[in-house]
Order: sequence, then structure tokens, then C-alpha cells
Amino acid sequence: MPRPLIVAAARAEVAHVPAGLDVVVTGIGKTAAATALTRHLAGRSDLDDLVVVNLGTAGALHDGLDGLDGLDGLDGEHGLHEIGTVLNHDINGDAIRALGYDPRDRLVIGESPTVLATGDVFVTDPVVRTRLAERAQLVDMEGYAVAYVAQEFGVALRMVKHVSDNADEGAMEWAALVDRSARVLGEWAATHLG
Repeated sequence: MPRPLIVAAARAEVAHVPAGLDVVVTGIGKTAAATALTRHLAGRSDLDDLVVVNLGTAGALHDGLDGLDGLDGLDGEHGLHEIGTVLNHDINGDAIRALGYDPRDRLVIGESPTVLATGDVFVTDPVVRTRLAERAQLVDMEGYAVAYVAQEFGVALRMVKHVSDNADEGAMEWAALVDRSARVLGEWAATHLG
């Protein structure tokens, strides 16, 4: 069984991951995530025996995904979702395709129907939320970069996100909300990776 490498944007997101699991904290945003994970994987010789497990928080682009209204996510945990597809939402993929290039702006990483949109925009604007909700259920700032790097290195990947907010003005309370998500993510890691 492959050994897990936990990858998260912020230390607060993995504060309750069991001791003994390898953790890489990348920093916030696609550039930081891609750089930190690339640097880490480039220094390893055991990539065939590794699975990157991206744990983190995400904003809900649809009401009810936080599980607080009784809807369950992954494994019956409120607000916990395994990602099947990631989108790079702040690249103009159509324009790049029109130029004859593949922007690889949509990466399939698993069988789950849940789509995560990733961009370097902290989504708090209802207009942006509505636009993204047409293509995805969740939004974050690192998932796409982690998936891109894992695919480039040929490393297996799982991505599990917990809804911390509704990608609206309440998202600015992330620092106060993250520990709830970190506890759920830590329990998931203990059950599935420990």
C-alpha cells in the first residue's frame, strides 16, 4: 500500500492530523502550492510508493454542501468531500485552445462527481460564486496546482476537502472557522491513513 504524503496549504488545516504522517505545508495559492510540492517530490526517490493526499478547506459554491442542513458528504461526514475533477478557474482556457494549445485547465483525478474550482482569488463576491457554481461545487486556492504537479510526477493522488465557508462574505472568517474543518480532516486521516 502506498505511503501517504499529506499536502495542505496552511498548517491550521492539518493541525489535527495524527502524528507520524508526513506533511508538507505549501503556503496559500497555486504558485506556492506548485513550488513547494515540486521541490519536495523532486527530492524523493520513492515516488512509486507514494500517494499525495491533499487535505484542506474549501468554499461551497452551492447551498447545503457544508452538511449543516443534514446533507452528508464523503463517508457520512458533514461537509467532507472527495474530489474527482479540478478546474483552473482563473485561466482563459477557451482563448488558449483557440490559439491551438491545450491549457489543461480541467484535470480528472478520481471517480467522484465533485468538481473543485481552483484559483488565486479568495472568493467572497456573490457574482464570482454564481459564475463558478455553473461548473463546480467547491472552490479553493491550491487543489489544481497539487493535482497538476502530482500528474507531472506520475504520483497517485487523493484530494479531500472540508467545507469551511460558503464562498461569500462569511469566508473572511476563515481563520476562526478553520479549526472545525481541521478536526474533521484529522479524523478522516486517522481513519483512512493512520
